[in-house]
Amino acid sequence: MTPRATGSKQRQSAVVEATVANGCYVLSGDLLIETIDRLDHDLRGARLIDISQVAQLDTAGAWFILDLERRIADADKGRLIRGATDTQRQLLDTVRASMPTEAEITEHRPTITDRIEAIGRATANAGRVALELTSFLGEVIAVMGRLIVQPRRFRMTSLVYHMQQVGWNAIPIVALMAFLIGVVLAFQGATQLRQFGAEVFVVDLIAISVLRELGILLTAIIVAGRSGSAFTAAIGSMKMREEIDAMRTLGLNPMEILVVPRILALVLMLPVLGLIADVSGLIGGAIMSWIELGVSPAVFQSRLVSNTDVWHFGVGMIKAPFFALIIGIIGCYEGMKVGGDAESLGRLTSTSVVLAIFMVIVVDAIFSIFFSLVGV
Repeated sequence: MTPRATGSKQRQSAVVEATVANGCYVLSGDLLIETIDRLDHDLRGARLIDISQVAQLDTAGAWFILDLERRIADADKGRLIRGATDTQRQLLDTVRASMPTEAEITEHRPTITDRIEAIGRATANAGRVALELTSFLGEVIAVMGRLIVQPRRFRMTSLVYHMQQVGWNAIPIVALMAFLIGVVLAFQGATQLRQFGAEVFVVDLIAISVLRELGILLTAIIVAGRSGSAFTAAIGSMKMREEIDAMRTLGLNPMEILVVPRILALVLMLPVLGLIADVSGLIGGAIMSWIELGVSPAVFQSRLVSNTDVWHFGVGMIKAPFFALIIGIIGCYEGMKVGGDAESLGRLTSTSVVLAIFMVIVVDAIFSIFFSLVGV
């Protein structure tokens, strides 16, 4: 009979109730983690909490009581919990000391000093990144010079592999992009030039835009998003797994094995991708000109050859190696910065793409100004 009585008593003690009487929130029973879900936080106008009838109290129950006390304290101050035993009071004090404090939320309007400080910090950070990239570029050039002196150290297999990854495998997306750009230029140009009866000049518009700017620029942007991020992710993953540290331990130079083949592959393949983009853009423009304006492919080709200076094509090809160097340096540099966690890998991969695209556009603007000044 004793075990049954004990079990019945335990089941009864597992009951918890909450009532409000005379402005007092009265809790009774066992206030434990498995019972507090039966209660709600509705104080129903109570201004005191009575726990004199609480038989058992754990940390979850103490948190429940203190949460009620905090909500009452918004209106009233003073002793809000009564009936606690010494043990319960010690537990409440311990939980109260560990609960986070609600910081007062005040609207902070940035002052002119805060704005100047933010600009200064951003400028200093940009200068630091520029200095580190310059140092990284110098290290890459030094390694390339050493490989020229000692060509047996150069890994041709790695170069060919990366040329396939960044060049051959990127041809479909680059060609499609350039073809669609040519179509859009022809369609928009025809729409605008038709108003002045100058539809034939759409050929010059397409040729100059694609050959001089858009072909190589958009190709570089696609390569930055595709290959630059791949460089950062691949090198960063090796950095996370401590494979680069293992290389150094074995006496291998990660710059020779990981960085130089990737950068050289980009420098060699980006001009080829640019050429493919130029051809695809001109084909797309010619097809749309034929459909929209009735300019036959023969007329398009004749006007393209007679009115388009070869320097328009040359300007785009001159930019290609510089864009490739920028994308490769930034992609490998960000990969080398990856720490031991996956969060830094994702963050630096995104940074690599954004920074590479930004720098490509900046350098393209510089080239445009330069060629305009020299009359090319």
